[in-house]
Amino acid sequence: MMTRATVSLILAAALSLAGCAHHKPPETPPDNPPGEPPTEPGDVPAVPLKEPPPMHLVVQARGDTPIVSLRLVFHTGSIDDPKGKEGLTALTAKLMAEGGTQRLTAAQFLEALYPMAAEVKVVTDKEMTTLSGRVHQDFLPSFLLLFTDTLLQPRFDPAEFERLRANALNAVRNGLRSEDDETLGKVGLDALIYAGHPYAHYTGGTVQGLQSLTLEDVKAHARRVFTQDRLVIGLAGPVDANLQQTVTSRLSALPAKGAPRVELPTVKSSAGRTLILQKPTLSTAVSMGFVTPMRRGDPDFFPVAFALSNLGEHRQFIGVLFNELREQRGLNYGDYAYVEHFIEDRGNGTFNRTNLVRTQQDVSIWLRPVVPANGVFATRGAVYFLERMSKEPLTQERFNLVRGFLQGYTRLWEQTDQRRLGYAIDSLYYGTPDFLEAYRSALTTMTPESVQAAVRRQLQPEKLAFVFVTEDAQGLAQKLKSGAPSPITYASPKSPELLKLDEIIIQQKLPVRPDAIQVAPAAEFMER
Repeated sequence: MMTRATVSLILAAALSLAGCAHHKPPETPPDNPPGEPPTEPGDVPAVPLKEPPPMHLVVQARGDTPIVSLRLVFHTGSIDDPKGKEGLTALTAKLMAEGGTQRLTAAQFLEALYPMAAEVKVVTDKEMTTLSGRVHQDFLPSFLLLFTDTLLQPRFDPAEFERLRANALNAVRNGLRSEDDETLGKVGLDALIYAGHPYAHYTGGTVQGLQSLTLEDVKAHARRVFTQDRLVIGLAGPVDANLQQTVTSRLSALPAKGAPRVELPTVKSSAGRTLILQKPTLSTAVSMGFVTPMRRGDPDFFPVAFALSNLGEHRQFIGVLFNELREQRGLNYGDYAYVEHFIEDRGNGTFNRTNLVRTQQDVSIWLRPVVPANGVFATRGAVYFLERMSKEPLTQERFNLVRGFLQGYTRLWEQTDQRRLGYAIDSLYYGTPDFLEAYRSALTTMTPESVQAAVRRQLQPEKLAFVFVTEDAQGLAQKLKSGAPSPITYASPKSPELLKLDEIIIQQKLPVRPDAIQVAPAAEFMER
């Protein structure tokens, strides 16, 4: 049993931010950077992304729509938050996009958008912040002035700053900690697998970080990170040379050069670590995953993406986990697997957002909500079906089913101009032109054996770390430490085949280190 002091020290390490901006890393990181311990198996060095030229323009012109889509992607995110001011980048972006301009208050700004049926959205992630807009071409000149003024002439209204900061604090205290076990588990997994790394803290900030922010912090930060050298411009729809010139000309008023890029450290292996967040809740949420050197452009990316689609695409019924854990055993609502960091697109809750480009990516599996008595069994089930893909190839019938699904489903990922722009911009950083078409092409040459080989190389269960959100945290910790079988009972009869498989699953070894299980109150999570 760990002491309270030990737990506090572990959490402080897990949730800390690794400083603010340093010099841009070299093109090829050294094997053992000065000041870092030697690299161990499972550690993931930071291999820099490709950097587009400043204000690089991505244009997808088409004349069959009257809607103009704009997408401004800045290479800045929560990694640029200074230590002790976690949440600064997200709040700065929010205040610029929603806090009004020099000409218009926040309320007047919304009133001006309404008759145009136009929209302006902002999203901040770890390394990218995206300002997007849509408008009918008839209103384009007026809208373009409003849209670019959010960056060039932000109002920085003190009352709006206080309102948005209060909203951000509420999102941590009452949203993340109290109401949203799904996101809490995923943010907990970030904190665990990226311990001591700039990715570790919640993009929206920490309580103490947000409380420390001032309006002057926001103004100075905007000048440091919303700059030309960090910007890619995306335009789609009825786009002509005049619009391209107008947009680039206006945005050339941004500061030319920002702060140096944050130097991301090697991510140390978190294999076998477990974080249990305790809160009053009727269910148990499970997130598991690990940081991987594999990202788009890696030869294994597409076959591994295929394998994890076989386990479960987000909110799709085809996945093995969904059918085995939910449909056949009635354990929970959702069981999904992700080849890279997943944050659902609010415009369509089944797809991942675009422009979540990350230098260091993570593979994860999500199970929720599970009756607490079945939490360990469900976790064992997920690990069992993950491990099974490395032990035996998919049947040709199953392989053909998943391949046919993906050949159609991937086309839905690019069905809007905003999403197509997003993928095109992502490809600049990953060096993956025509990414989705390349995925569909790769599907035609994959085999069950090639997918199995990639799984063996990339998806070893022993790499996993685990996060649970539950009420009886100590009881769960004891079950995990003991490694004892986790039997399950059903309210209705089950087939002999299912019960026979259950006998294997209840004894599935979990790659959990008994000496690396942390228990912490959710009420204190992301406090600082």
